[in-house]
Amino acid sequence: MALLCCLPVACAAGALLLYGYGTDRAVSVSAPAWAPARVTGARPDGAAVHGAPRPRIVPRTAWLDSGARHAQPPPRYDDKVVAVFLHHTDSPNGYSCADTPRIIRHLYAGQTGARRWDDIGYNFLVDRCGTIYEGRAGGVDRAVTGAHTQGFNHRTAGIAAIGTFPAGAEVPRAMTDAIAALAAWKLGLAGIDPRGSVTLMSSNAHSRYREGTTALLPALAGHTDGYMTNCPGAALTLRLPAIREAAARLQGRN
Repeated sequence: MALLCCLPVACAAGALLLYGYGTDRAVSVSAPAWAPARVTGARPDGAAVHGAPRPRIVPRTAWLDSGARHAQPPPRYDDKVVAVFLHHTDSPNGYSCADTPRIIRHLYAGQTGARRWDDIGYNFLVDRCGTIYEGRAGGVDRAVTGAHTQGFNHRTAGIAAIGTFPAGAEVPRAMTDAIAALAAWKLGLAGIDPRGSVTLMSSNAHSRYREGTTALLPALAGHTDGYMTNCPGAALTLRLPAIREAAARLQGRN
């Protein structure tokens, strides 16, 4: 059975928590929210790649204060990020972008509280206004091992679109532009073409592939490519080809 949520286990608990806690905190960002902060044109080893500008990323401190933070172990890292998985949060779409920090805080509370995860699973979250937020701890520039795509959390990054995007749902242009900018930068650090494919090994038998199986997956994939789910939703999945092309253009590819 295909799960309706965007994580390896249902997000219903997080969605139920969405409007029950905390206070509103607005974050001021310039338009467009994802506009580049700096350019990365080479890998850490110095090899030339098709780099892309790093977009502006709002830090965890904008949505997670000391009172809401759970004790957690140190972040885990991979050597690099060679693929990005796109998710949705399976939460309401009609929110004010000033409420985004509160929404992320409640997603975090659902995952670290009821589900007892060590941190929020997504590496990044993007709201309907195109604002990009740091999710999982460990540093946005580093290859932080997430908890977003069962079987394929290593050498990948998880980007969650805040909302629910079944067939016919509106997908804001600001959101897809920001996702493209983030994917272009993150994949560019390893010289990966967002339109291409990469080889990943499944680490969990509950993914689409048996544990230890090598799979050829899109470099910019939907959650459903790696796990039996309808996430990131039919409407957002339909936009994936255009997001890949936009990300490739930002990397300077023809």
